[in-house]
Amino acid sequence: MQPQESGVHYSRWDDSSRDEVSMAAVSSTEESSCRRIFQKLCTGKLGVAMKVLGGIALFWVIFILGYVTGYYVHKCK
Repeated sequence: MQPQESGVHYSRWDDSSRDEVSMAAVSSTEESSCRRIFQKLCTGKLGVAMKVLGGIALFWVIFILGYVTGYYVHKCK
């Protein structure tokens, strides 16, 4: 494997007041594991299913927290 180089190069011109900064994209041959997991779970049909299931789970968590909170707030003494 070759060492990765920084993609930012800075050069200053002596005869002018303008500075030049150039950024080059560093290409990697392998995607990171986080990126592969994101691509698998968050796109396509599986991504839609994960978002729907996440929404349903979030709804039930908020519902249960509200129910428990309401029970203790409105409990008769």
